[in-house]
Amino acid sequence: MINIQPPKADVTITQRKQEITGDEAVIKPLFGFIDLHDIPRDKGGIIQFFNHSGELLFVGKARKLRQRVKKHFEDSVSPLKNHREEVYRITVSIIEDPMERDIYETYLINTQKAKYNVDKVFYQEQQ
Repeated sequence: MINIQPPKADVTITQRKQEITGDEAVIKPLFGFIDLHDIPRDKGGIIQFFNHSGELLFVGKARKLRQRVKKHFEDSVSPLKNHREEVYRITVSIIEDPMERDIYETYLINTQKAKYNVDKVFYQEQQ
C-alpha cells in the first residue's frame, strides 16, 4: 500500500468582515475574503475549501493558485457556483509538480470525502 501524507497548508485565509477605520484603503472583498493577495499568483498547488464547521467542501488543483481561487468565486461553471456562501476557509498547499498535484488532489477528494467534488471520486457512500 502506498503511504501518502496530506500536504501541509502554506497559506490559510478565513472569511471575515472588513472593518474600515479612518483613511485606510478599502480592499474589495470577494465573498468575504480580503486576503486573497496572500495566495501566490505564480505558483501551482492544491486548493481546499472548507465550511464554518471544518467540513471539506471542494478540492482543486491549479498551475496559478490565486487566479484559480478567484475563478471558483466568479466562474459560472465552478462546482462551487451554488455553494459559494458556504465557504468559510481556504487552504493552499504549494506543489509545483503537476503529477504530484494530481495525486494529492485525488487522494484528498477520496480520503476526506470532499462534498462537492464529482470527478476523481472513487469512494462510495454507505447507504
